[in-house]
Amino acid sequence: MSEANGALSLELDSSAGEPGKYVYCIIKTASAWEFGPIGIGDGTNRVYTVHYQDLAAVVSDTPIRSYDPTRENVLAHELVNETVMRDFTVIPMSFGTIFRTRADIVELIKSTYKAFDDVLGKMRDKIEFGLKVLWDRDRVIGRLEQSDEEIRRLKDEITNNARSRTYFARMQLGRLVEAALENRAHRYVVDIHESLKPVAVASRSNQPIGDRMIMNAAYLVERAREAEFDEAVKALSRKYEDMLSFKYTGPWPPYNFVNIKLRLERADI
Repeated sequence: MSEANGALSLELDSSAGEPGKYVYCIIKTASAWEFGPIGIGDGTNRVYTVHYQDLAAVVSDTPIRSYDPTRENVLAHELVNETVMRDFTVIPMSFGTIFRTRADIVELIKSTYKAFDDVLGKMRDKIEFGLKVLWDRDRVIGRLEQSDEEIRRLKDEITNNARSRTYFARMQLGRLVEAALENRAHRYVVDIHESLKPVAVASRSNQPIGDRMIMNAAYLVERAREAEFDEAVKALSRKYEDMLSFKYTGPWPPYNFVNIKLRLERADI
């Protein structure tokens, strides 16, 4: 998937309390839009559009400050993007993106118009889904002990032979089990990816989190094929219900498939 990069130098006054504009995303529309009082902050900040030609930033008013990535703040940021994407394809901005004035936002869109317009074209009518796959490691090892002849032989040797020989057998068994687990996880992940590929535009693999997670991926899907993708995930969940658990989230804006890099220069105080 193509990556769009924008670079822009702006002077921002970081004086605490001065009003600024929190930017959630970029959309394609020449008409003014209001999305309600759902902006980050005290829960009453109206969310609206700031335009340059047929592109617009979705913003709310805010003091110029650093927002901590608390659950409340992150959920507020995500709520706006989820609300906007019901009607538009969005380019999501990073959490905590704040500009000093409306003119700064217009300059941003003007300076990076081609990059934004290109990405919006590529992302048109596409949404993202997240899929995390976890397993019960002990259950998988139990299956391996039943199905792998070498692992079963070593386990029997450890059980039946003298203690003086079990140390080396345990070391060998441990290495065999780890290699078998890695191979089994790889086979699961390949099968899941191959099963979802026909109903997805693109996918991105992220680093698994913790010992139980074997897959942490994002999929870009056409809106018109959302039901097909859902059914494909459900079929995989049924197929592996005795070994794997699936954590399926979305739809989201294409966070994993858009990368707009901005360089913001703060004015000296």
